Amino acid sequence: MTTYLAGRIVTPDDVLERAWIQIVAGDIFAMGRRADGMPANGERPEDLGDITLVPGFVDIHTHGGGGASYSTTDPEEARKVAAFHAKHGTTTTMASLVTGPLDELVSQTACLADLVTDGVIAGVHLEGPFLSAARCGAHEPSLLRDPVEGDLAKVLGDVVKMVTIAPELPSGLDAIRQTVDAGKVAALGHTDATYEQMVAGADAGATVATHLFNGMRPFHHRDPGPVGAALNDPRLLLEVINDGFHLDPQVVRVAVAAAGTRRIALITDAMVATGMPDGRYKLGGLEVDVAAGEARLTTGEKSIAGSTLTMDVAYANAVRAGISLVDASRMASTAPAEAFGWYEVGAIEVGKRADFVVLDSEYAVQKVMRAGEWLD
Repeated sequence: MTTYLAGRIVTPDDVLERAWIQIVAGDIFAMGRRADGMPANGERPEDLGDITLVPGFVDIHTHGGGGASYSTTDPEEARKVAAFHAKHGTTTTMASLVTGPLDELVSQTACLADLVTDGVIAGVHLEGPFLSAARCGAHEPSLLRDPVEGDLAKVLGDVVKMVTIAPELPSGLDAIRQTVDAGKVAALGHTDATYEQMVAGADAGATVATHLFNGMRPFHHRDPGPVGAALNDPRLLLEVINDGFHLDPQVVRVAVAAAGTRRIALITDAMVATGMPDGRYKLGGLEVDVAAGEARLTTGEKSIAGSTLTMDVAYANAVRAGISLVDASRMASTAPAEAFGWYEVGAIEVGKRADFVVLDSEYAVQKVMRAGEWLD
């Protein structure tokens, strides 16, 4: 048993000031305010100082970071991505794969299987290839395809946890049903759908909207489209890239006001250049230029190509925009964890895994704990 003292601890419903927390066998055993008394167990607690303890971040959409990518057949490269993001507070993550040939996606998924078994990542997210060519963003258009019979089954391996699908594709709704029937999460994204087609996707069983506003036909007051449907539909968890490039901070506030923090998941959509100097990189097979932290394709309309965001920055941006610590933690940890049934993580509560991020007064990461162990 180890006891820690903290300036404040962010729980699902409150901020405990001058607090303490006990860890036993990697789980949270007890916690409270020092003013209310502490259990006497004969050990000297470790004082973390005047810091803020928040739940480990849960990122359900990330492609790479630290100069490495999840779109690989080298498991060590994939481990490098997970380790990079763990240093920024992400204690639970999924590996997102960009569009590629089906055989290539199968090989990449197989490469990541051992990382899932080892608990390094929580699963794999296929962001393509069943996307709209009109809203493909940083996905190679020539590799996009309708989810015809047999194609989806080929890539739905055991470790795949989520698949992004444009619901308006000819077999889109059937693919959503097939994904859900296989025990996976279907996400709606990279879509040119109408409002009605987006709702039909949720009716078919989809429960996530991939990076809300981005890769979607824009909202219009006479044509609300996929954005309006996603904001209105309580069945959908809304991914938000809170980096200041993908969305204006006021748009994030609009989404929070419309949908509430229990339906929003902060994500990074980070690519290989995250944490690296500006320059030229690749996302899948496409070349990307990164300047002042903003990643864009080198050709065509030079679309935004993923991000260089980390979850600690996404969290800090939310708090600085006026979102409370409790609500920011809900969006960065609790909401995405609950959407995937990962109830052992995502919040600082008795009985959950001891995943914490220690933040200073500027919300910068000082230390990260995962399963009761401090990460190097």
